[in-house]
Amino acid sequence: MTAKQTIEDGKAILGIEFGSTRIKAVLIDEENKPIAQGSHEWENQLIDGLWTYSTEAIWYGLQDCYADLRSNVKKEFDIEIESLAAIGISAMMHGYMAFNENAEILVPFRTWRNTNTGKAAAELSKLFVYNIPLRWSISHLYQAILDNEEHVKDIKYLTTLAGYIHWQITGQFVLGVGDASGMIPVDPETKTYNAEMVEKFDKLISMKQYPWKLLDILPKSLPAGANAGFLTQEGAKRLDVSGHLKAGIPVCPPEGDAGTGMVATNAVKQRTGNVSAGTSSFSMIVLEKDLSKPYEMIDMVTTPDGSLVAMVHCNNCTSDINAWVGLFKEYQALLGLPIDMNEIYGRLYNHALKGDNDCGGLISYNYISGEPVTGLEEGRPLFVRSANDKFNLANFMRAHLYGTVGVLKLGNDILFKEEKIKVDRITGHGGLFKTKGVGQRILAAAINSPISVMETAGEGGAWGIALLASYLINNKENLSLADYLDKVVFAGDAGIEITPTAEEVAGFNVYIENYKKGLGIEEAAVKFKN
Repeated sequence: MTAKQTIEDGKAILGIEFGSTRIKAVLIDEENKPIAQGSHEWENQLIDGLWTYSTEAIWYGLQDCYADLRSNVKKEFDIEIESLAAIGISAMMHGYMAFNENAEILVPFRTWRNTNTGKAAAELSKLFVYNIPLRWSISHLYQAILDNEEHVKDIKYLTTLAGYIHWQITGQFVLGVGDASGMIPVDPETKTYNAEMVEKFDKLISMKQYPWKLLDILPKSLPAGANAGFLTQEGAKRLDVSGHLKAGIPVCPPEGDAGTGMVATNAVKQRTGNVSAGTSSFSMIVLEKDLSKPYEMIDMVTTPDGSLVAMVHCNNCTSDINAWVGLFKEYQALLGLPIDMNEIYGRLYNHALKGDNDCGGLISYNYISGEPVTGLEEGRPLFVRSANDKFNLANFMRAHLYGTVGVLKLGNDILFKEEKIKVDRITGHGGLFKTKGVGQRILAAAINSPISVMETAGEGGAWGIALLASYLINNKENLSLADYLDKVVFAGDAGIEITPTAEEVAGFNVYIENYKKGLGIEEAAVKFKN
C-alpha cells in the first residue's frame, strides 16, 4: 500500500511529542515507517522565577503542529487527513499541572526545568528512602504545600503535560506507566504508584486536612498496549481546527519523552539502554534488579511496559554549544559567505575530533539553567581556560562537545563503576548525534562503552509514541513490547556502533577531573547576580 492510500484509508498512525523547543508530529504507515511530518517551534518562558509554557501556547502549538502536518500531506499527496488508525501523545516528563474540579489550571504549568523544589525533594527522599528528584510532580506538589500555596486545597487533578493533552482530547484521566513513574515512584510489580509511599505521603500532609488524598488526584497508571480511550468530538476539533479529522480514533496511554526515547531506540529490554541528547540529556539503563541503595544523581523510573530503569537526567545539553555555533554563523555572515547550518555544524563538529583527547585543558560548563546532578539550583554558561592551555579551534569545539555529556558521565560512572551494571547495547538519539559519528564518538569516550546510532534515531520521540500507538492496535500476536519492537519494528536492525579507543577514554577522564575541580568557578558565577 502506498503512503497516499494508507492516509486515504485511515490506516496511518499519528504520534505527537511536545519537546522543549519543538512540537513534532509524525504519521507512520502499517510497517511503522514515517510517511509525513509536521512541527511547531516554541520556547519556555521564565515568569515569576519559574519556567513555564502557557496553556494558550500549548494548544496553539498542538494545533499549528497538526496544521503543518495537514499542509505537508496536502502538498505531498493532495489529500486531507480524515481519519487515523491510532494516535499517541507524548511530552516532556515530570513537572506540575494542577487543575480544579472545573478542569481550570490553578497555577501556570511548572516544567521539569524548575529547581525550586530542593527542600521538598530532600524531605521526600528521606521519608521514602528513595531518590526523589527536584523535577518530579510529587516534589512540586509538596513544595507548594511547604510554601502554603493557596491553590493546593482546590486540586482535583494533578498530571503531566502528556497526561493533560490526552485527558482533554479523550476525556480519560490516565497516564502511561513510564510517565507516571516521574510523578511518584511506581511499583514494577503492580505497574502503578508505590502504595507504601502514597500512604506515607498522605500521613505526612494529614495535618493540612486537604479534601483529597494523593490517589484521588493522580491519573490512573496504564502499561503500554492498554486501552486509554478514544478521540472525542471535542478532542478532534481541538486537534484539527479545520474540522476534517473524525472522532472515535483509539489513543494509546500518554507517555513521557524518556519512554518514547526508549521505544524509538529499541531499548526497553533489560540490559539495554539509550541516551537522548538535545536541549536536555538523559540516559536510561533498563535494570535486571534494583540498585543497592538510593543515589541522588540517579532517578528510578520505568519503561512504558513497567520495567525498572536507572535514569541520569541533565537539565543542560546542546543549548550552549548551539549558541557558540550561532556565533560562527554570524561571523560567516559578516564575511558575506553563504550560510548552511548543516555545513557549519558538520565542519565544526568534525574538526573537534582533531583536538586533543583531553581538550588541551579547556573546560565548558553548559549550564543555561540549574543542574541538580552537580548540586546547582541556577546555571551560568561558562568557558574556562588558563593561559597555559592549548587554545585552538579543535580543542575549543571538543571541550564544548565534552561539556554536553559531562554531567551525564558523572551519573553513569556510579552505575558502571559502583553498581557494576551490565549492559548489552546502548543507543544514542537526538540532536547531538545529527552530525554523523561525532557526538556518538564523544559519548562513547565519556561512558567508556560502545554506542550505536540507528538511521531512524533522528525520528525521535514523536516516532516513538507513534510506535506505542501501533503496539496498541497492531499487536495481533500479543507480544511483549520488547519483542514487538525487536521482531516487528526493528527486525534485527541494531544500528551503526562506535567503540571508543583507550586514548579517548583516558582523555575524557582527564577532562572530567578538571571539570569536577572547576565546579567552584561555576558556583561562584551563580552567586554573582547580574
